Amino acid sequence: KENVQRGGIICLIKSPVLRKYFLTIILAMADFGEILRNIGEFGLFQQLTLTALAFPNFCQGFLMSGFLFIQSDPERHCNTDWILRAANLTIEEQLNLTVPREEDGSFSRCRMFVPVDWDIQDIRENGLNETTGCRDGWVYGSMLYESTIVTDFDLVCGQSNMVGVIQTVFLAGILLGSLIFGPFAEFGRKRATQIPAVILFVFTLTTALCPSIYLYLASIFFMGVGAGGYRVNCIILTEWIGVSKRSWGACVTQLFGSVGQCVLAGTIYGIRKWRVAQLIGAAPLAVVIVYIRFIPESARWLFNKGRTEEAKQLIAKAAAINKQPVPHSLLEKFSLNLCIYCLYLDMGSLGFSIFLTQFLFGAFEIPANLLSMWLLEIFGRKALFIFTLAIGGLSSLLIVAVPQALLAVSVKSPQTATALGSIAARAGVLLAPLLNMLAVYHWVIPIVISSSLTIIGGVLGFLLPETKKTELPETAEEAEKN
Repeated sequence: KENVQRGGIICLIKSPVLRKYFLTIILAMADFGEILRNIGEFGLFQQLTLTALAFPNFCQGFLMSGFLFIQSDPERHCNTDWILRAANLTIEEQLNLTVPREEDGSFSRCRMFVPVDWDIQDIRENGLNETTGCRDGWVYGSMLYESTIVTDFDLVCGQSNMVGVIQTVFLAGILLGSLIFGPFAEFGRKRATQIPAVILFVFTLTTALCPSIYLYLASIFFMGVGAGGYRVNCIILTEWIGVSKRSWGACVTQLFGSVGQCVLAGTIYGIRKWRVAQLIGAAPLAVVIVYIRFIPESARWLFNKGRTEEAKQLIAKAAAINKQPVPHSLLEKFSLNLCIYCLYLDMGSLGFSIFLTQFLFGAFEIPANLLSMWLLEIFGRKALFIFTLAIGGLSSLLIVAVPQALLAVSVKSPQTATALGSIAARAGVLLAPLLNMLAVYHWVIPIVISSSLTIIGGVLGFLLPETKKTELPETAEEAEKN
C-alpha cells in the first residue's frame, strides 16, 4: 500500500497502457480533502470563486420586484373617454355621467355605463342606466408607484387573481430549473452553472420589456428556470472550500442575497417603476455573463470523468493563486422555504411601509448569515438545523397573536442558518402564493399551515446525520455507509 501511494508500482510498469490504467486507479483513491489542506482550504482562489458564484444572488431579489412592489387594489375607475367626443367635460362631470356609484356613494372601480351615441344634452336629461365592465381599460388615481404590473397589465377586478398566478408561474419555473439542471450537473458542474446564468440574464431583460401579460408570464417562467438552475448548482462549485470553512459557502451566498434585498428596498423607493427595477436587476447579470466562463470546474467531477490532467492543472492553479506549494507526491497520489415565501410574497399586507418591510427582510438576514458561519462550526449542522426550524415555526405562529410586520420579519432570521433548500423545498415554495389565497377564509390559515410544516421539518431533522468538520462522501456507497 505504501509503495502504491508513493507511485512506486507505476514506475515499475513498462506498458504505457497499464501504467495509465493503474495511475487512474491510484488517483481515484486519493482524498480531495487532503489536497485542499495542502493547497489552502480558503485562500484567495476559493475567496474569488465564492464571490463570483455568490454575486448573482445579490440580483435575485430584483427578479421578484415586479410582483412584490405592487398595489393590488389601486384607486381607479373605468376609462370613459368615449363621452368626450360629445362635449368637453371636467373629470367630475365625466364620472357623474358615465360611472355608476357604489352603495357607499363612491364611484365604481369595475363598472361603467354602456356607451351610447347620444348628444350630451340627451345624456344629461335622461341619464344612463345600463352598466357593463370596463371596456377600454382603467384610469388610475393616487398611486404609491408610478407603474406596476397591475397598472400596466390591468390586473384588477376580474383579473386580480393573476398576481397570484404570476407568483406561482415564477416559482414553478424555479422548481423546473432545479429539476432540469440538478441532474444536468453530471455533464459538468461549470456548464450547469453557466447555462442557467445566461437564461437568467436573457429573461430578466425580456421580462422588463414585455408588452402583454401573456408574454410576461412566459418570460417570468423562464426567468424562474434560470434562477432555480443557477442556485441549485452554484453551491456545488463551492466544494473547492475545505472542511474548516465549508459553512462559508452556503452562508456567503445567502449573505449576498440579503444585502441585495436591502438595496432593492432603497432602489424601489427611489424609482417607483417596476420595469426600471427589472432592468437594474439585469445589468449586474450582464457582468456575470462576462466572468462566469472563467470560474473553475469541479475537480472532483473531472476526476470522476477520468480527466485527471485537467484536474491536476486546476489544483496547481489554485495552489499558485493561494501561494501554496503543491507536493509532487500529492499530485501523483491524487484523483422553510414555504413559511418564508408565504410571508415574503404577502409582505404588502403586514402593516408597515412595504419599503421598510423589504429592507428588514434583508437586514435581519445579514447578522443571521454572519452568525451562522460561526454557529455551524460550534454546534454542527444537525442541531442548528433543528433549532432554527423550530424557532422559525414558533415565531410564525406568534403572528396569530401579534400580527406585526417586525415579528414576521424576525421569522426570516433563524431560517437562514439552514441549507439553500432542495427540490422538495422548491415544491413548497411553489405552493406559497396559493396558500396565501386561503387568507380569504381567515388570515390565520396560511400562517398556521406554514408554521406547522416548518416545525415538522425541524423534528424530522433528528433523522439527519451530522456533517460538522467531516469530509463529504465521494460516492453513493460512502454515503450509504453513514
